[in-house]
Amino acid sequence: MAISPLTSNWRQADLCCERNPAPDSASAVVIYALLASIVWAFVSIPSARAQAGAVKPVVVQPGAPGAPSKILPSSTRGSLPPRSEADVEFMQGMIVHHAQAVVMTAMIASHTENKDLRSLGARISSSQSDEINFMKRWLTARGEPVTKPMPEMPGMDMSSETSHADMALMPGMLTPQQMEALRKAKGAEFDHLFLVGMIQHHNGALIMVKDLFDTAGAGQDAELFNFATDADNTQRAEIRIMQGMLKKEIPEEKR
Repeated sequence: MAISPLTSNWRQADLCCERNPAPDSASAVVIYALLASIVWAFVSIPSARAQAGAVKPVVVQPGAPGAPSKILPSSTRGSLPPRSEADVEFMQGMIVHHAQAVVMTAMIASHTENKDLRSLGARISSSQSDEINFMKRWLTARGEPVTKPMPEMPGMDMSSETSHADMALMPGMLTPQQMEALRKAKGAEFDHLFLVGMIQHHNGALIMVKDLFDTAGAGQDAELFNFATDADNTQRAEIRIMQGMLKKEIPEEKR
């Protein structure tokens, strides 16, 4: 019959598909390979990190201009530069110097309504208070006293407050008489005395910085160098501002 061969062919085709499932096997191989690669990636990442973490840090010492850098052992540790008496005295003296500026700015709120002066005073007070804290930390980290002991002077009455005040004055600091005049002044008079006094005060700080860098072996500490340089730049800028404010007083006085 004609139907029989057709039925036989369909059965042979079914058997062929069952015996040779090539497409399904190939798909399975691809899937297994993908899964294996994913698992391997997760396993290898921690191993790579562990190997990377085992690498010892490299310490490089920059050479002088024109000289090559040096590779130092990983056990190398940084150390503070040699002690400089001039550095210590500069920091101790500048703490006293800054403290007077903070006292001067504290008078502004009760002595003047000048908005420009109030703004300037707030900036000076904030910056110099922060710098005082920095200088104290710098000295403490090096085992140095924050304040310099007053030396005993033969033939002088060290119980006198005036003697102590005069000896403690750093370049540019206002005398007790100048401070008293500032306390008694109000309004425009206070503004004028404050600006003149603070310009004098800032110029004194510039002298202290110059004296430090003019001293052999001083100012080599990186932190101190950056601090002194920043203080010099800041106070020069503030001097220019105060000089400009003083110039504005002249036209007002002529009116």
